[in-house]
Amino acid sequence: MLSARPLRLALVVIVVAVVLPAAAVKAAPRMPIGFYDDPSFRWSSPSAIVANLKAAAAAHASIVHLLADWSQIAPTQPKNPLNGDDPAYHLSDLDAIVRTAPRYGLQVFITISNTPKWANGGQTVNHPPTHLSDLTNFAHMLAARYNGRHPGFGAVTRWAIWNEPNLQLFLTPQFNSAGKIVSAAEYAKIYQAGYTGIIEGNPGALVAIGETSNRGHNHPTEPAISDSVAPATFAHLVAQANPHLKFAAWSEHPYPFIGPNIGPEQKASYPNVELTNLGQFAASLKQWFHRTVPIWITEWGEQTKPQYPQGGVSYAKQAADAKEALDIAAKTPDVEMFIWFILRDSTSQTWFSGLETASGAKKPAYAAFASQAKNIDGQTQLVNPRASSFKVKLDVPFIAYHAKPGSPVGVTYLVLSGKNDKSAAAQGQPRVELAADETVTFTVKFKPAKGALYPMKVVVNDREGQAVTRWVELVAES
Repeated sequence: MLSARPLRLALVVIVVAVVLPAAAVKAAPRMPIGFYDDPSFRWSSPSAIVANLKAAAAAHASIVHLLADWSQIAPTQPKNPLNGDDPAYHLSDLDAIVRTAPRYGLQVFITISNTPKWANGGQTVNHPPTHLSDLTNFAHMLAARYNGRHPGFGAVTRWAIWNEPNLQLFLTPQFNSAGKIVSAAEYAKIYQAGYTGIIEGNPGALVAIGETSNRGHNHPTEPAISDSVAPATFAHLVAQANPHLKFAAWSEHPYPFIGPNIGPEQKASYPNVELTNLGQFAASLKQWFHRTVPIWITEWGEQTKPQYPQGGVSYAKQAADAKEALDIAAKTPDVEMFIWFILRDSTSQTWFSGLETASGAKKPAYAAFASQAKNIDGQTQLVNPRASSFKVKLDVPFIAYHAKPGSPVGVTYLVLSGKNDKSAAAQGQPRVELAADETVTFTVKFKPAKGALYPMKVVVNDREGQAVTRWVELVAES
């Protein structure tokens, strides 16, 4: 029952004699920072899962990336595919992390991939479904289950369709008998089927396309399991197959290639894509899809020695490269997310790119990553300098863990005059309601200067005193 006592607001009091003009200085944009690590967040012991989530949050992450393996979740065909409680579905571990991650201030981002045998004629998981409607139903079920409107299930608003579809390992065939690339057009159909289901289950969901690997050969190879298509080539062909696809971002895995010069500054030969040519890739995506396309880096990492002696880097290099990779991502205008793969080394079946060892001991990269992520995690919002106010939608999973949708919450925002100027350009304390998707939306009364950047500190709290602080980078249009 809702208490009648007054809502407690977290107050930020700053007294200034004069509100200074905005400083037109270059500031690193804010974006969600996180980890992709199903073994650590879903398949460990309960105590280890809690420790891992706490470690992710302490490293200034705000999102965890997970895989919804269709072949594992639905090994047999469900009789009622839109009902997540159908006995054919195995969702207990996914339910648990979606429900628990917000306790530690972490959003959940899910990629759907891998076809079960019953849906592709008994073939391996990298074969597409025989009937795309089966994928649509599965995506619909998941998105509806986690749309925030079902108490006890949590909310997922960020999704992607298929893991590295430009590799034969995950989508076959890549080429037809004449050597022509056919995977991109097939993927366009797979993506549309998954997107349709997600939007049916949650109309407000953000769905990423691509999730492409960093490189490809663009011609058949031996053995065929190594067939691959370069990510930029693949994206171009997807756009040609269906230029009207709707998506929130292109998801990319711009890993460095294994070699003597491995690292974030390694140069890639386009149409392969690494951190150093993401700007070129973004420009190409804009040309092919006829609009600005944000990029989500949904996997990046480096394995370490001695855990991976064949191609791992030293602990010291991993630490330096983690910091530099985050810095490059933050300085690339079209990048809007950075996910490190993985948080913690676990088994020989996964990479040894964790910021922690299998025992939980922190590698030097953990502190390096955390120090950089602290100044990057958040969100960036483009604002109109001609308007005197604008709305901000902010993810607050920690508040949602403690309060029900519709609960009143207090918001205190403070717009700073510039990155190095801590004086107040604007401030306010609106009272709003918590949305079902674990967000709050509030109005900022402020008229920015053209082309200026403004850091904005936001404190959100519920009536029980639970509070969270988030940062938003306001970018005024030129």
